[in-house]
Amino acid sequence: MLKALVLMLQFLTRIPINIKIDMNKETLGKGTFFFPFIGMMIGGIASVVYYGLGFVNNDIASLGAVFTIIAVTGGLHLDGLSDTADGFFSSRKRERILEIMKDSRVGVFGVVFIIFDILFKYVIIKEMNVHTAIIAIVLSCGIGRVSASTLFTFGKSARKDGLGNMFVGNDSKKYFFAALVIFLAIGIYVSNIVFIIAIVSSISFTLLFMKYSYKIIGGLTGDVYGAACELSEIISLFVFLGASMWI
Repeated sequence: MLKALVLMLQFLTRIPINIKIDMNKETLGKGTFFFPFIGMMIGGIASVVYYGLGFVNNDIASLGAVFTIIAVTGGLHLDGLSDTADGFFSSRKRERILEIMKDSRVGVFGVVFIIFDILFKYVIIKEMNVHTAIIAIVLSCGIGRVSASTLFTFGKSARKDGLGNMFVGNDSKKYFFAALVIFLAIGIYVSNIVFIIAIVSSISFTLLFMKYSYKIIGGLTGDVYGAACELSEIISLFVFLGASMWI
């Protein structure tokens, strides 16, 4: 499990860990367990930056939190969102869509989705009070990774090659459910009903997104995992904002 933890830290973050770990299906399957907790760690780092910049003003603090998430992850999931948008909105046939998603160049839809992703997170966070924002940032990053792990644990790959395919078809269900139980316990303890609404909303969206991806490209890719992570973060942040206003 230690190897799986190190591998997931290397894969999901840009934290420099100079240890060589073989990326195989067994290690990736075990690594599923760490997805929500590494997400919480990423959110925790962003929350520290948010709190530290709060002495300037809330706008700077909120923007700092969003960019910290991007910096710590290296824009991994944001890149997936961009590629998915370019492919899904291209109105091409399945094979061409997969080619577009694999292309390293960013198209118009990719740029638009990156901009709106950053703007949505910034606007939502800045509208929260400090206490709610810190909790929301930490838990939403965890929820985003749960959404990604939901896809590769229960979905099928659209490609026979590629990094995304390595996550599919391994023995990850037991690790997924073990992590989910612990994550649910933490989230409910910290935020009670609001967390439940946020994670149920995000996973429901993820399952619908999976169905849509099946229709468009016949399965899932690593880019789709990243897109689901980013969009689920936005959904969960929005739930926390709504709760802070109405509950």
